Amino acid sequence: MTSVGMTNTTLNTTLESLAVEFFKRSQGKWKSQRRYYMLNQETEPQEVESLLTIKFLESGTPELIELAKLHQLEPKDALLCGTLVTWESNYTNQERKASCGSTSFGILGNKLYRDRGFATSKPVIAICSFINPDTLCLRTEYGGSVFEEEIKLIGQNYRTRQTIISRAGQEITIGQYLEKRI
Repeated sequence: MTSVGMTNTTLNTTLESLAVEFFKRSQGKWKSQRRYYMLNQETEPQEVESLLTIKFLESGTPELIELAKLHQLEPKDALLCGTLVTWESNYTNQERKASCGSTSFGILGNKLYRDRGFATSKPVIAICSFINPDTLCLRTEYGGSVFEEEIKLIGQNYRTRQTIISRAGQEITIGQYLEKRI
C-alpha cells in the first residue's frame, strides 16, 4: 500500500470514529427552532419549530441495510453506523401546513449517505469532515444546488446548525438552527 493509501485509510478511520461518537452523542429528543433567510428576496425570515428524535443506528440494522440498497452499495461496503431522524415541524410566522417525516443517514469513509435530501426525495450523498470532535461539516450537491451544513454539539444539551444553500455560485438561502435536548 502506498503512503497516500495509508494516509487516506487513516483519515477515513479517524473520520469514521469521530462520526460514530458524534452520532451517539446526538441521539435523543430535541426541540429545534430555526429561521430561513432568503437572500434574493425581500421577505421576512421563515420561522420553524420542530420536535426531533434522533436514534443511533449500529451497522447491520434494517434501516442501514435499506439505505445501502438505495445507494446500490455492495454488502461488503456495509455502512459503519448512522442515525434515524424523525420530526414534527410547524411554521410559526406563516400559514403553512405542519409537516412530519423521517430520514436516515449512514456513514462510510468520508461519505454520509442519506435516503433523501433537503430539497429532493431521492437518495443523496454528502462529503463530510470534522473541524473538531464537536463540529460535523457536510457538503451535498444535487439539482444544480450546493448545500453546506455545519452541525455543532455544545455540551450535552445544545446543538447549533447552519445551512447555506447556493445555486450557480450564488448563495440564496441561509438556515440557522438552535436545538435543545428535551
